[in-house]
Amino acid sequence: MTAVPRRRLVPAYLATGGRAVPGAEGFERLTVLSATGPERPAALAGLEAEHLRLWELLRPGALTVVEAAAHLRLPVSATVFLAADLVEAGCLHARAPIPRAQQTDRSIVERLLVGLRTLR
Repeated sequence: MTAVPRRRLVPAYLATGGRAVPGAEGFERLTVLSATGPERPAALAGLEAEHLRLWELLRPGALTVVEAAAHLRLPVSATVFLAADLVEAGCLHARAPIPRAQQTDRSIVERLLVGLRTLR
């Protein structure tokens, strides 16, 4: 017998509280999220169950917004709303993604290699 995937009881758009714009700006798909501490903050008491699920997911370690969305089975856009609410409440830290490394100038690497060879 094949397992039937479980369907969410609450549609994903309800996790945003009907808002169109998240409270905090600057969240990207690769923004790194982490919990502020191991103990449950008092600020979580007034938030929805989805917020608590996100905070519990991030308590052991950091994840990107995309990874958290996959674990929660929510769209990335809904997860951004949840994360923004938790950052504003002081329950999460958000860090900008690490920028991509730039290409190294090949001539510098070649000169370095020549210099290292002459040291022999």
